[in-house]
Amino acid sequence: MKETDTYRVNEIFYSLQGEGRYTGTPAVFLRFAGCNRACAFCDTDHHGFTAMTGEEIADACAAYPARHLVVTGGEPLLQLDSALLRLLKARGFYVQIETNGTLPAPPEVDWVTCSPKDAPWGINRVDELKIVYQGQDVEETASHFDTTLLYLQPCSGLNTAETVEYILAHPRWKLSLQTHKLIDIQ
Repeated sequence: MKETDTYRVNEIFYSLQGEGRYTGTPAVFLRFAGCNRACAFCDTDHHGFTAMTGEEIADACAAYPARHLVVTGGEPLLQLDSALLRLLKARGFYVQIETNGTLPAPPEVDWVTCSPKDAPWGINRVDELKIVYQGQDVEETASHFDTTLLYLQPCSGLNTAETVEYILAHPRWKLSLQTHKLIDIQ
């Protein structure tokens, strides 16, 4: 992107990472608007956004004390590019993305959390796989990704017992809860 180009930002906020490997980590969240999937359980408004330049985004994120940045959406890789990542890295950020796995990640991304929905997938690397469990064949899905960090997350907390039962029967998986919702933070 050019310096004058803008990104569609849903929100930027500061909280604790509530899911996966970095649960409990203070983090700045950069949520982009827009997605290339239509998941029934999605909790993001994809229509409302603020147009921001890369410098404006990097400055807004740097206003918070943490230097762990979680870039999410929607699908962040529809917008996240090397130009923005270089601005964020210049401000000292460790960049984690949460992606549906349909697009490749730029090389400046430090950690890729992939929460795949439907194939085809185009992600070029996965550090942790986090599947929203709804009784589907997670083993088939996991076979497409090269990672040993495997998490199952109950769908909106509605099938926690079923998810725990699956994990107990398949101990290579770990439980990921949306702890931010459990402790009532953003």
